[in-house]
Amino acid sequence: MLYVDLSNLVTYVQFDLTGFRVYGRQGPHGLVVCSGLDRLLPTVSTGLSPRKRTTSQCKSEPPLLRTSKRTIYTAGRPPWYNEHGAQSKEAFVIGLCGGSASGKTTVARKIIEALDVPWVVLLSMDSFYKVLSKDEQNLAADNNYNFDHPDAFDFDLLTHTLRKLKLGKSVKIPVYDFTTHGRQKEWKTVYGASVVIFEGIMSFADKELLQLLDMKIFVDTDSDIRLVRRLRRDITERGRDIGGVIKQYNKYVKPAFDQYIEPTMRLADIVVPRGGGNMVAIDLIVQHVHSQLEERELSVRAALASAHQAQPLPQTLSVLESTPQVRGMHTIIRNKETSRDEFIFYSKRLMRLLIERALSFLPSQSHTVQTPQGEDYEGRSFDGKRVTGVSILRAGETMEPALRAVCKDVRIGKILIQTNQDTGEPELHYLRLPREIGEDHVILMDCTVSTGAAAMMAVRVLLDHDVQEDKILLVSLLMAEMGVHSVAYAFPQVQIITTAVDKEVNDLFHIIPGIGNFGDRYFGTDAPPDWSDDEMDEPSY
Repeated sequence: MLYVDLSNLVTYVQFDLTGFRVYGRQGPHGLVVCSGLDRLLPTVSTGLSPRKRTTSQCKSEPPLLRTSKRTIYTAGRPPWYNEHGAQSKEAFVIGLCGGSASGKTTVARKIIEALDVPWVVLLSMDSFYKVLSKDEQNLAADNNYNFDHPDAFDFDLLTHTLRKLKLGKSVKIPVYDFTTHGRQKEWKTVYGASVVIFEGIMSFADKELLQLLDMKIFVDTDSDIRLVRRLRRDITERGRDIGGVIKQYNKYVKPAFDQYIEPTMRLADIVVPRGGGNMVAIDLIVQHVHSQLEERELSVRAALASAHQAQPLPQTLSVLESTPQVRGMHTIIRNKETSRDEFIFYSKRLMRLLIERALSFLPSQSHTVQTPQGEDYEGRSFDGKRVTGVSILRAGETMEPALRAVCKDVRIGKILIQTNQDTGEPELHYLRLPREIGEDHVILMDCTVSTGAAAMMAVRVLLDHDVQEDKILLVSLLMAEMGVHSVAYAFPQVQIITTAVDKEVNDLFHIIPGIGNFGDRYFGTDAPPDWSDDEMDEPSY
């Protein structure tokens, strides 16, 4: 093992950020962060309980608001797509490999804590064990089934899941029950990863899986320490006897490590001795991940402000007919002197008309019924599985009653998008979507759309959850031409329905002549001095 004096550490470690390799005195397995450094540093207490079987999970910033049913985070997810609406930024995937009880999960948690960025997903290989047959379950009960062999894992499902997660898609993660050796009925849904940390004993065992990893880390821990940890875990947490644990270790665990796991150390970009206690290694890893995330930052709103303008309005746009009634209601809600009660009343009237108009774009089929007089009536019925409403918080939530009034038992989802005051970019903070939404026709609701940045992000979220683009209807009381062009150009199959389109957006992204901050006028709150029509404020509860 190489020992390095701290004073020489900076000059020794030099990075090629494209591959995170070390030049100079490099070991055969990539960067080896010295175990001897603990002699020069004070002892670090991890404060973590003994390692348990892990399941895939997410780690984010401390919540802004937490209730029994929802959590809204203070830090949001910036755009992961370009002004064309196309996926342009993949999640950064870190692969963590090492023997059983080597400390992989501890290293992963330490990386997450040190990264200090939201939307980090920890994906455990333990979730992807194959479902055992009855005979295999009996073998497992007698400690005669090899869980440490590559054949014990469902690599097809694992690779498919990690690939979708890397592409920013919503995925379902199986929940493995180590008591029954089967998968639970309810799978976990994971979405929105900026960074994915994938850990498991066979993380480097599959060639297709290796291609998905942007950084490969091997946690190298002494075999005696791993055995002690495994004894403690299996005896205290699983009620197994010491004889059975040692039998399984000698028969399966150790041979598997020697044959399948240790040889993959040569594939690692970084080898981390001592696991989670090696803070030097973790700091180096975190520095590299931060540099990669900075390189992948996108600017969407600025691109939208200069794109697709001076073009004719798209054919996918439908504007409510400007009848004297509609014009009169706009006159009232646009008037800055209108009281809050009148603003709410006439806004609701317009919302009802808007939703009714939107429903006319849903597919229908011929349907014959018999009237009470015994005569046939040739009518129409909805030709689809379900209609689901999704509101962009908070202003879009005001449109939900109008949808519920005309669609019986409609399911409702919510998306919270806010503007980052430092970057000016929209950020995804929270979403709650109904299950199996990918099969539905979705009415996406927002009251005002100026640049279209928030609406585009919401559409992108729906597409990532497998909603078909031609099944999305964006409805808004008021839109700017810029917002219409932005959404239509990026998503040409999305139907756009509004009651009016204003021509201009000023330097503050306010619609001109506009309607003001709809959410503040409706809820009776004060708008911040730098609000924009695309900005979604914190929801009121």
